[in-house]
Amino acid sequence: MTILSSPISADYRPATAAAVTVLSDAGVPVHLPGTEAYTALTGTSNLTKAIRPVAVVPVRDPEDVSRTVRVAASAGLRVAVQSTGHGATETMQDAILVSTAALDELTVHADEHWARIGAGVRWAAVLEACAPYGLAGLAGSSPDVGVVGYLTGGGLGPVARTHGLASDTVRAFEVVTGDGVARRVTATNHPELFWGLRGGKGTLGIVTAVEIDLIEQAELYAGALWFAGADASAVVRTWSRWCDVLPEAGTTSIAVMRLPDLDVFPEPLRGTTSVAVRFAWTGDPAVGEEMIRAIRSVAPPLIDTVQVMPYAALGDVHSDPIDPMPLHEHHSLLDAFPLEAADRLLELVGPDAQTAQAMVEVRQLGGKVLDDGGVPSAFPYRDAAFSLFTIGVMVPEIAQVVTRDTARVHDGFAQWARDGGLPNFTGSAGPLWAQRVFTPPVARRLQTLSMVYDPDAVLLAARGVRS
Repeated sequence: MTILSSPISADYRPATAAAVTVLSDAGVPVHLPGTEAYTALTGTSNLTKAIRPVAVVPVRDPEDVSRTVRVAASAGLRVAVQSTGHGATETMQDAILVSTAALDELTVHADEHWARIGAGVRWAAVLEACAPYGLAGLAGSSPDVGVVGYLTGGGLGPVARTHGLASDTVRAFEVVTGDGVARRVTATNHPELFWGLRGGKGTLGIVTAVEIDLIEQAELYAGALWFAGADASAVVRTWSRWCDVLPEAGTTSIAVMRLPDLDVFPEPLRGTTSVAVRFAWTGDPAVGEEMIRAIRSVAPPLIDTVQVMPYAALGDVHSDPIDPMPLHEHHSLLDAFPLEAADRLLELVGPDAQTAQAMVEVRQLGGKVLDDGGVPSAFPYRDAAFSLFTIGVMVPEIAQVVTRDTARVHDGFAQWARDGGLPNFTGSAGPLWAQRVFTPPVARRLQTLSMVYDPDAVLLAARGVRS
């Protein structure tokens, strides 16, 4: 059996060929383009974000990561990382891809309320493992997303107003930095890396495992209310005012949806415009029922799934699709969402508007998101009040229409928009991405740390702050 999954072709770059040979001679598995393993490990959830690394290394442990990083540095190559295929932004050309999908350790320390999680684990597995103990991790709207990538981007989930950012629950990272050194990072051990790994995405290293605190939250009063397009104005305007009085025990978002006429969607929603109000209440369900009554009373919902549910069913609140799709996504931060903004949303994407967006979501922030617990991180925009997120399906025939329409929608909110973006919601790469998701002081600090821990600029994700 050979470690190398494909022979090196004659037109392969000499530096790449040399790196692949060194790795395979050292017993590290390497997959090259044209093989089934390469294709499987380079798949992405957004089909418009295809990646084409020169080789893929499916690492088995931190030692494989360290060896790959050092060999790449010697060959003058860069190293990228991927686990689940969510959040891909780089094409990864001229880079070796470290796939962490096989790092699947998951141990719940129920008595002490914490868990150790490998870089290949998805949130669905964590939710399932914690459920028997009445414990929970702060997952995002989609449990199909990988834990590590979500945490390094801050992690803004369906209960964020109650429990804060998921990255604030991190106790420790096991990480290989750009110099090839494996380090254990905590608030007191390499505190500068601990700051940067929480919100800095992959700029400072390749995380192989993470340890997080768990919360006591066995159940939620949560779900979604779906309304007909005819009721959009009343629902959106009421939601705008309702957010002003919603306590921290409630986290909510509203989405104007245009779902295609397909059997995978509930019959009342197919081929029409609808409005979904998502709601997660962490306190007494009776109080949560009183809070959501203001929305329920606006109009008869087409579908009402708000009820007491196991926390492990958190993904049902947003019901994000998990099948790969070609999507154009864009994101803005807002300082407010008053009635005037609600009216603008209706004007831009309401049932009477012409738009190419499949979904336009406004998510309320605030609450515990504002609190870093006295341990600052590289996540710079805690004080944003709302997030605006758009998704359009990039069918080739209308791709240009979708991108122009996306700009139209976000430009329409310029009056309430602010600079910045959330790392996990901003789909660009390189300097443009870094300028958008980091304030200048955060970017400068990440740059300094990158130069210390990655002297040869091996990590592809650091390109934005190194430029």
